Formats: sequence, C-alpha cells, structure tokens
Amino acid sequence: MQTLRFFVLAMVWFNVVLAGWLSIHMLYDPEGWYYFVPGVTDTGFYNQHFIRDIGIIQGFIALAFAIGTFKSERRIELWAAATLWLMAHASFHMWEVAVGICSASVLLRDFPAVSLPALFGIASTVWACAQSKPAGRSLATANL
Repeated sequence: MQTLRFFVLAMVWFNVVLAGWLSIHMLYDPEGWYYFVPGVTDTGFYNQHFIRDIGIIQGFIALAFAIGTFKSERRIELWAAATLWLMAHASFHMWEVAVGICSASVLLRDFPAVSLPALFGIASTVWACAQSKPAGRSLATANL
C-alpha cells in the first residue's frame, strides 16, 4: 500500500511541477514560452493575453494538486476539478487530430505535457476516492 501511495504522490507532484513551471513561464515570459514549447507556433499567432490566461489556469491546477496533497479532506474535489480541465485539454488535442486540424503525430509529441498529466490526474483522483471510502461500507451508503 505504501508503494501505491508513493506512485500516486509522484504522479501528483509531476502535475504540480509541470503546471507550476508552465504557469510561471507563461505569466513571466509568454513570448519565450510560445517559441520554446514544440508545436505551439503551429497552433496560431502569438497572443500574450491568451497565453497568460492559460498560465493562470495552470497555476490553479498546480495549487489544487499541491493543496490536495496536504488537505486530505479536500483532496477529491481539488484533484477532480484540476483533472477535469486536464481531461478537457487532452480531449481537445484529440479532437483536433480527429477533424484533421493536426496530424496524429502531434499526439505523441504532446503526450508528456497534455495527455500524461490528465492520466495522472485520473489515476490520482480515483485513488483518492478509494482512500476516502469508509471501511466495510460503499460510498453510496456512507452518505445516507
């Protein structure tokens, strides 16, 4: 059980570090971020305001995962909310491929920074839900 907990926390902190770095880079140096991240220049013209907007979202994602690590009573809500955005972002990337906006090769290129955080968020949130289940009772009957 300790090994599983270690892997969950490693996934969570991967998301904290990645989202935190993205947030800081996007807010502090949006143009540098635009040219640094592979494929971003292929998605449209540089837009400082839009990049900083997404940087704020990434900051909230980093905070949600970090705070959830220390506040177990709020973990599910925090991790689930952050994960929903990550899932929507990954789904949007897949949609772009499905409708022909991008080639399938971008899914592999984007995987570490787009799909992997979403998968880590899903796994971590599922684990948090399982940990909150009262012993011997299902979640459905625990709230009755």
